[in-house]
Amino acid sequence: MTSPLAHAAARTAVALLATLAPFIHSRAAEPKVPAVDIRYEYGPDSVRKEGVPQGTITEHEWSDSKIFPGTLRRYWIYVPAQYDPAKPAALMVFQDGHAYIRERGEFRTPIVLDNLIHEGSMPVTIGVFVDPGTTQPELPPKPGWEPKPENRAIEYDTMNSDYADFLLTEILPEVKKEYNITDDPEGHAIGGISSGGIAAFTAAWERPDAFRKVLSHVGSFTNIRGGDRYPGMIRKGHGKRPLRIFLQDSSHDLDNEHGSWWLGNLQMDAALKFAEYDYKFVAGEGAHNGNHGGAIMPDSLRWLWRDYKLPE
Repeated sequence: MTSPLAHAAARTAVALLATLAPFIHSRAAEPKVPAVDIRYEYGPDSVRKEGVPQGTITEHEWSDSKIFPGTLRRYWIYVPAQYDPAKPAALMVFQDGHAYIRERGEFRTPIVLDNLIHEGSMPVTIGVFVDPGTTQPELPPKPGWEPKPENRAIEYDTMNSDYADFLLTEILPEVKKEYNITDDPEGHAIGGISSGGIAAFTAAWERPDAFRKVLSHVGSFTNIRGGDRYPGMIRKGHGKRPLRIFLQDSSHDLDNEHGSWWLGNLQMDAALKFAEYDYKFVAGEGAHNGNHGGAIMPDSLRWLWRDYKLPE
């Protein structure tokens, strides 16, 4: 026979569950990344200006990789109007090149480069925009995110020097056949979005003799292929690199089985501060996209290239 006390306890538990049920259901139904519709406006340096000369862009293909055999990819070369073959230019490489090269995209990089080089906020800079490799027998008709390039995670998220070596021994020698680029590593920058952001950091971390400036947009400092280890490596030394690093992330970034992109970038921010790196972290409130990073692209590049002068 059940005691009156047990009956009372059961009634209390049922009442409590009934009270909490809406809250429990509501919490469980929330997406891992809150739905947001935040858009940042683009400033005057991200639009065409009268009187500013436009650089040229050429498209190329690469199918003879020794480091990533069996891959095909596109890449683009931007040459500013001020380029003089008799004088060495600075260099900036972008991963997921198709996303950065579009004038009506989220980054509008050619327009920003035109404006900043014209006003003297950046040195004369050759831009190289490289897409990740596909293992399909031929390239898709148009560049873009679909179909997904199968080799992207291998190239971008792996924590070794392979991707940097690919750039330095395969793509950039082709570029240097046509253009005069400085050998000064302080005049070499590299940037990217998401996995392309951590790829930029890895390239400079592994080869600081070749890249000294890093630009990361919503970088994947998570455990896709071990990138969540970077904050600890930075804190513990592992040989401090002579790098200048600009990080951008958004508070509604991805949160999935690989980790939290937002927390990963906060950890990078704290680690770089602890290790006294020359760095800047700018946080936004958007999602996992290039809108915020694109809106602040002009000021990001001004900060990265401040005080740099090309060797005479």
